[in-house]
Amino acid sequence: MTTYRDAGVDIQRGDDFVKRIGPLVRSTFRPEVMGDLGGFGGLFRFPSEKYREPILVSGTDGVGTKVKLAKMMNRHNTIGIDLVAMCVNDILVSGAEPLFFLDYLATGHLEIDVAEAIVQGIADGCRQAECALIGGETAEMPSCYPGTEYDLAGFAVGVVERSEMLGKDKIQHGDVVIGVASSGLHSNGYSLARRVLFEEQGWTPETQVPDLSELLGEALLRPTTIYVKLVKALLGMSQVHGLAHITGGGITGNLPRILPEGSGAVIARKSWKPLPVFGVIQQAGKIEQEEMFKVFNMGVGLIVVAPSNEAEKIIETIQGQGMAGWVMGEIVPCSSSDTKLTYSN
Repeated sequence: MTTYRDAGVDIQRGDDFVKRIGPLVRSTFRPEVMGDLGGFGGLFRFPSEKYREPILVSGTDGVGTKVKLAKMMNRHNTIGIDLVAMCVNDILVSGAEPLFFLDYLATGHLEIDVAEAIVQGIADGCRQAECALIGGETAEMPSCYPGTEYDLAGFAVGVVERSEMLGKDKIQHGDVVIGVASSGLHSNGYSLARRVLFEEQGWTPETQVPDLSELLGEALLRPTTIYVKLVKALLGMSQVHGLAHITGGGITGNLPRILPEGSGAVIARKSWKPLPVFGVIQQAGKIEQEEMFKVFNMGVGLIVVAPSNEAEKIIETIQGQGMAGWVMGEIVPCSSSDTKLTYSN
C-alpha cells in the first residue's frame, strides 16, 4: 500500500515541527493577538481605538538567493531575520507601524532542525520589528525542490493614521537626503555576488579576503537591518517628509520611487564610504560603478528625506539607535525630461 510518506511528504514530521516552534512563535505575540497556533487563520484584534482614519499597509517579499548562502554555510538561524526585514522595512516607508507577520516555507524535504532555526530567525526579526508572528505555512514538495533545498516568503501588515502617511506630496525642494547605514548586502544582489565570488574567483565562505576583517561568508550572511525602532523614533521627535527602503535596484532604482513630479535628487557619492564587501565584489567581478549602484545598496539601507533644519536632530536620533547616518544629498527641481537621480563626485 502506497502512502504519502512514500511520495516524499511526512505529515507526522510536519506536526512535530509545529509543536517545536510553538514557544518561538508565542514569544512574538502582542496584546492584540487572539488565539494560538493551529487555527486556519491568524487572529489579530485591530487597535481601532488608536486611530481616526486607519490605513492598512501590506507588503510581501522573500530573501532571494541568499538562502543558497545559508545552505552553503549550514547556518539558518538568521535568514528569517532577513525575511522579516525585507517586508517590514517596505511598509515602514509609508510611516506604518508593523502589526503582524506571516511566513511561508517551501522545501523538498523538511529537516526539522533547519526549519526550527529558520523560524527562530523569523521570531527574532518579529521581536526586533515589534510585530507578531501570527501564522505561517510549511510545504514539503519533493517534486518542486531538490533534496533539502528551500525557499521563503513573508507577508507583513501594518497601519498608519491617514493624516500621518508619508508620501510624495510631502517632499519639497531643498529637503536634505539622509542616508542610514546598511549592515551589508542585506538581501539583494546575491546572484551577482555568488557568481563573481564563488564561481569566477573560486572562493568559498571560509575564504579570508585581505580587504575584509572577517571571513567572506560572515560578511555576506550578515542579516538585514530592521529599521522599525529607528523610524518610530524619527516620526516621534522630528519632521520627516519621506523614506525609501534601499533594496533591489539600489539607490538608483529606489529613491526615485518616492520623488514627486518636478523633483529630483542629487546624491554626493563622496559623502560616505561603502562597506569593504562592496569593493571586494566590484573588484572581483570588474563591475562598473553604475552597475554596482543599480544592484546593491552600497552601504545605505534606508534614506530619510527631511527639511534641512531637521538634519542634525535626525542624525543624532540615528546615532542614538546605534546606527550611522549622514547627509548625502538634496532634493532639487527637475523637469519631466531630466533624470530624477544624479550623482555628484
